[in-house]
Amino acid sequence: MTERTEKPKNLSNPRRRFVKKTGKKLMRTVAKLQSKSSKVPDTPKIDNGNFDFLQSFVDNWEVIRDEALEVLKYREQIPGFQELSPDQYRLAKGQNWKTFVLFGFGQRLEKNTRITPKTAEILEQVPNLQTAMFSILAPGYHIPAHTGVTKGILRSHLGLIIPKDYKKCRIRVEDTITPWREGEIFVFDDTYEHEVWNDTDEERVILLFDFDRPMGFSGRFLNKAMMSAMKKTAFYQDPKKNLEDAEARLEAAIRQNDKNMEAMSDPS
Repeated sequence: MTERTEKPKNLSNPRRRFVKKTGKKLMRTVAKLQSKSSKVPDTPKIDNGNFDFLQSFVDNWEVIRDEALEVLKYREQIPGFQELSPDQYRLAKGQNWKTFVLFGFGQRLEKNTRITPKTAEILEQVPNLQTAMFSILAPGYHIPAHTGVTKGILRSHLGLIIPKDYKKCRIRVEDTITPWREGEIFVFDDTYEHEVWNDTDEERVILLFDFDRPMGFSGRFLNKAMMSAMKKTAFYQDPKKNLEDAEARLEAAIRQNDKNMEAMSDPS
């Protein structure tokens, strides 16, 4: 049975709809200029050789996976993607796509990264890192085809916990289909249409992170201006507030867990 998709009421605000519609048109114009300014190929997938910082993730993927496993101990407190970003309600339903955010909008989430210090340390080596999270996909879930917002940002996926039948757990970017594999990393431009399938009975966990596309001065200037403008809108402010709330809930859960462990170990 397919879960019903209900549009959050606040997304029907006329001003918000206007900002979103206008922003999309502006982004399309800016994308053409950023494409011309790009120092890496403007293709759906981009060769890892263009990014020397990726090797640290490959070399340390097991450490990152182990920190992800620590996070999964608190899976009940990990929010669904749409709980953080209401605009994603068509893509994320129920608790099928959970996201544990480490960096949001260029800022480190200190409470969350206490659990993942090594992962955070490696992420801080990424030039102009924007967002990073553990992306947790439920068995049997399909993320519909969609496109990202800006060509000024590229996305990378590192496989951490992948179903045994990995070929049935995959992402399509334009015409290229890539299954995730543990310890393997790749980069793509999410302004190209992409969709995801987990046609297995196992959970999939990856490290997902976004960083600025290497560009010339004009492209970098446009990207900075667009990101600054976006931070003044509800598309930034809503997720920011939701992230703060999610961090607080997790911190409370960890404190309670520590108290429970102390009580169990107290011989009196």
